Amino acid sequence: MGNTLGKNFKITSFGESHGKCVGIVIDGCPAGLPLTEKDIQADLDKRKPDREIASTKRAEEDKVDILSGTFHGQTTGAPLCMVVWNSNADSDVYEKTKDLLRPGHADFTAFIKYGGFNDYRGGGRFSGRITAGFVMAGAVARKLLNLTGMEILAYTVEIGGIKAEPVNLADIRRIDKNPVKCGDLKAAEKMLDAILQAKKEGDSLGGVIEAMVLNVPAGLGEPIFDTLEGDIAKALFAIPAVKGVEFGAGFVAAGLKGSQNNDRFVVKRDKISTETNNSGGILGGISDGMPIVVRAAVKPTPSISRKQNTVNISKMGNAELEIQGRHDVCVVPRAVPVVFAMMAVTIVDYALQSRLIPEVIK
Repeated sequence: MGNTLGKNFKITSFGESHGKCVGIVIDGCPAGLPLTEKDIQADLDKRKPDREIASTKRAEEDKVDILSGTFHGQTTGAPLCMVVWNSNADSDVYEKTKDLLRPGHADFTAFIKYGGFNDYRGGGRFSGRITAGFVMAGAVARKLLNLTGMEILAYTVEIGGIKAEPVNLADIRRIDKNPVKCGDLKAAEKMLDAILQAKKEGDSLGGVIEAMVLNVPAGLGEPIFDTLEGDIAKALFAIPAVKGVEFGAGFVAAGLKGSQNNDRFVVKRDKISTETNNSGGILGGISDGMPIVVRAAVKPTPSISRKQNTVNISKMGNAELEIQGRHDVCVVPRAVPVVFAMMAVTIVDYALQSRLIPEVIK
């Protein structure tokens, strides 16, 4: 089964969209890390829907409950288990349409994989709801990363084809002040208008989230098969809506010449760096000391109110479907803290492998 990620910092995800809870178990968190539910809640709150952009009407409190792994406000070294309880699930709509395969969802593949025993309510195990657990793990990883001097930033750079212009780090660190979590405020306004227009049309939008890791030491990564970008990509692809991942110049590099794409080495203040960062901070699967830059493409929300053609799986016949559940018009803003979390979980795993973080924090 594929519910566990990581080697030294292992996370195991559990729960379903309309089950009792969703949560995460972390095995390998060092002992002695100051950690309270308040630390986790701050990150979880960033994942909540913003009413200004007409997100889902499902109003979950998402209050974290730490079940194990802490004592007197510090981690013990034992597995950390954290949950949020599902209290606002409405399964009636899903019971009525359970035989109708929702286009763009994992209904068909889950039915085939698990012989029809899968929980279909709200997408069950394949719902974006499970990412609440990812964010809880990311909050713990963030606190561990603070011990290393590394910093992770994640932000929206595109929604519905509207692209943000490059901005400085100060603007990126203020993204929580706008509902689409974009550093370019002019582009953010256009993105917001596009989301509201898509809602009126009964449609949805996708976009692109960029993440950056600053102050990364050179040497993180375990080639050939456990490359740094390979594990980052694996973590990001675990986010249900992500359909593409690229590093640095990404697919643009395919159209460049070597003389344009190569990052030339220089010595600055007795340290080797590069003039550009088309590699995205990774060479040969190993960090090169430059900022890690990665982008995740997020597909449009598959649940739309427009009538769609589909199949009734119990009757094995063509049918029509009009989805009436509670869904986001655009999941990109809510996915920003999830991308942050999965980046943090992966980087912390490598930091522990490289002994940048001790097994006991004193």
